[in-house]
Amino acid sequence: AFAADHGVKMLNKGSDGTAMVFEPLVVKAAPGDTITFVPTDKSHNSASMKDGLPQGAEAWKGKTNEQITVTVPAEGVYMYQCTPHVGMGMIGAVVVGQPTNLEAVKGLKYPGKAKKTAEKIFAEIEAGS
Repeated sequence: AFAADHGVKMLNKGSDGTAMVFEPLVVKAAPGDTITFVPTDKSHNSASMKDGLPQGAEAWKGKTNEQITVTVPAEGVYMYQCTPHVGMGMIGAVVVGQPTNLEAVKGLKYPGKAKKTAEKIFAEIEAGS
Protein backbone atom coordinates (compact mmCIF):
# COMPACT_ATOMS: atom_id res chain seq x y z
CA ALA A 1 0.00 0.00 0.00
CA PHE A 2 1.15 3.49 -0.77
CA ALA A 3 1.22 6.20 1.89
CA ALA A 4 -1.03 9.14 1.09
CA ASP A 5 -0.15 12.81 1.38
CA HIS A 6 -2.79 15.08 2.89
CA GLY A 7 -2.61 18.82 2.23
CA VAL A 8 -3.54 21.32 4.93
CA LYS A 9 -3.79 25.02 4.09
CA MET A 10 -2.74 27.70 6.57
CA LEU A 11 -5.21 30.54 6.02
CA ASN A 12 -6.00 34.04 7.28
CA LYS A 13 -9.65 33.28 6.52
CA GLY A 14 -11.30 29.90 6.07
CA SER A 15 -14.02 28.99 3.56
CA ASP A 16 -16.64 29.50 6.31
CA GLY A 17 -15.30 33.00 7.12
CA THR A 18 -13.47 31.97 10.31
CA ALA A 19 -10.25 33.94 10.84
CA MET A 20 -6.87 32.21 11.28
CA VAL A 21 -7.56 28.57 10.40
CA PHE A 22 -6.09 25.35 9.16
CA GLU A 23 -8.19 23.78 6.41
CA PRO A 24 -9.30 21.08 6.78
CA LEU A 25 -9.57 21.39 10.55
CA VAL A 26 -9.36 17.61 11.09
CA VAL A 27 -7.46 15.25 8.76
CA LYS A 28 -8.10 11.49 8.81
CA ALA A 29 -4.92 9.60 7.95
CA ALA A 30 -3.39 6.15 8.09
CA PRO A 31 -0.12 5.23 9.83
CA GLY A 32 2.80 6.25 7.59
CA ASP A 33 0.86 8.94 5.71
CA THR A 34 2.31 12.43 5.39
CA ILE A 35 0.66 15.77 6.09
CA THR A 36 1.90 18.77 4.10
CA PHE A 37 1.16 22.14 5.66
CA VAL A 38 0.96 24.80 2.94
CA PRO A 39 1.41 28.48 3.89
CA THR A 40 -1.39 29.65 1.57
CA ASP A 41 -1.43 33.00 3.42
CA LYS A 42 1.67 34.57 4.97
CA SER A 43 2.79 34.65 8.63
CA HIS A 44 1.71 31.09 9.61
CA ASN A 45 3.53 27.93 10.68
CA SER A 46 2.62 24.45 11.88
CA ALA A 47 4.00 23.10 15.15
CA SER A 48 2.94 20.12 17.22
CA MET A 49 1.42 21.05 20.57
CA LYS A 50 3.29 20.09 23.73
CA ASP A 51 1.96 16.71 24.94
CA GLY A 52 -0.45 16.72 21.98
CA LEU A 53 0.90 13.65 20.18
CA PRO A 54 0.46 9.89 20.48
CA GLN A 55 3.29 7.87 22.01
CA GLY A 56 6.08 7.22 19.52
CA ALA A 57 5.35 10.30 17.40
CA GLU A 58 7.98 13.01 16.96
CA ALA A 59 7.30 16.67 17.66
CA TRP A 60 7.71 19.16 14.81
CA LYS A 61 8.00 22.92 14.44
CA GLY A 62 7.83 24.51 11.01
CA LYS A 63 9.23 27.94 10.22
CA THR A 64 6.87 30.84 9.53
CA ASN A 65 5.89 31.07 5.83
CA GLU A 66 7.46 27.69 5.06
CA GLN A 67 5.81 24.50 3.86
CA ILE A 68 6.49 21.52 6.09
CA THR A 69 5.70 17.83 5.57
CA VAL A 70 5.22 15.62 8.61
CA THR A 71 4.95 11.80 8.69
CA VAL A 72 2.37 10.40 11.12
CA PRO A 73 3.67 6.95 12.13
CA ALA A 74 1.56 6.09 15.18
CA GLU A 75 -2.16 5.69 15.75
CA GLY A 76 -3.86 8.49 17.70
CA VAL A 77 -4.62 12.21 17.65
CA TYR A 78 -1.94 14.75 16.66
CA MET A 79 -2.78 18.27 17.88
CA TYR A 80 -0.94 21.15 16.22
CA GLN A 81 -0.96 24.93 16.19
CA CYS A 82 0.15 28.02 14.36
CA THR A 83 2.53 29.39 16.99
CA PRO A 84 1.83 33.13 16.32
CA HIS A 85 -1.97 32.63 16.13
CA VAL A 86 -2.79 29.86 18.63
CA GLY A 87 -4.55 32.38 20.93
CA MET A 88 -6.76 33.34 17.97
CA GLY A 89 -7.86 29.72 17.71
CA MET A 90 -5.50 28.53 14.97
CA ILE A 91 -5.14 24.86 15.88
CA GLY A 92 -5.89 21.63 14.06
CA ALA A 93 -5.77 17.86 14.40
CA VAL A 94 -4.72 14.78 12.49
CA VAL A 95 -6.41 11.51 13.46
CA VAL A 96 -4.43 8.41 12.54
CA GLY A 97 -6.49 5.23 12.83
CA GLN A 98 -8.29 5.21 16.17
CA PRO A 99 -8.12 8.36 18.38
CA THR A 100 -6.39 6.37 21.15
CA ASN A 101 -5.10 9.44 23.05
CA LEU A 102 -8.26 11.57 22.69
CA GLU A 103 -8.80 11.96 26.45
CA ALA A 104 -5.17 13.06 26.91
CA VAL A 105 -5.34 15.78 24.22
CA LYS A 106 -8.69 16.97 25.59
CA GLY A 107 -6.83 17.72 28.82
CA LEU A 108 -4.32 20.09 27.20
CA LYS A 109 -4.45 23.82 27.93
CA TYR A 110 -5.92 25.70 24.96
CA PRO A 111 -5.34 29.47 25.14
CA GLY A 112 -7.99 32.04 24.15
CA LYS A 113 -10.12 31.13 21.14
CA ALA A 114 -8.26 27.82 20.74
CA LYS A 115 -10.65 26.43 23.39
CA LYS A 116 -13.61 26.87 21.02
CA THR A 117 -11.67 25.42 18.09
CA ALA A 118 -10.64 22.43 20.22
CA GLU A 119 -14.32 21.79 21.07
CA LYS A 120 -15.15 21.76 17.34
CA ILE A 121 -12.25 19.39 16.65
CA PHE A 122 -13.26 16.95 19.42
CA ALA A 123 -16.91 17.00 18.32
CA GLU A 124 -15.81 16.14 14.76
CA ILE A 125 -13.53 13.32 15.97
CA GLU A 126 -16.25 11.87 18.21
CA ALA A 127 -18.77 12.02 15.35
CA GLY A 128 -16.29 9.87 13.43
CA SER A 129 -16.48 12.05 10.32
